[in-house]
Amino acid sequence: MTETIREGFDVFVHDGEKAFGAVRSVSPGGKPQIVVYVENAGDFVVPLTAVREVHDEKVVLDCAKIAPDLKQAIGHAHQGEDPSI
Repeated sequence: MTETIREGFDVFVHDGEKAFGAVRSVSPGGKPQIVVYVENAGDFVVPLTAVREVHDEKVVLDCAKIAPDLKQAIGHAHQGEDPSI
C-alpha cells in the first residue's frame, strides 16, 4: 500500500472502474480492518488482507479475498441508477 487508508476513500474491485462504495471507518490497532459502505447494501467489514492497492484516495480490493455477501452487494451497487446520467 502506498497511501494510508482514510475515511471517505472510494472503494473499487478493479482500478479504473466505477466505485461501488466508500470507506466509512478504519479500525485502529487490534483488528486490521475497514468498514466499507456499499451503495444499496449498507456497511461491510473488510479485513486489510483483502486490500490489494491504496493510491490516489482509492482502495482497490482483491475479489478472491472478500466475503460472498460483499461480492453480491458489489454486483448490485449501481442498480436503480439512471444510465443516462
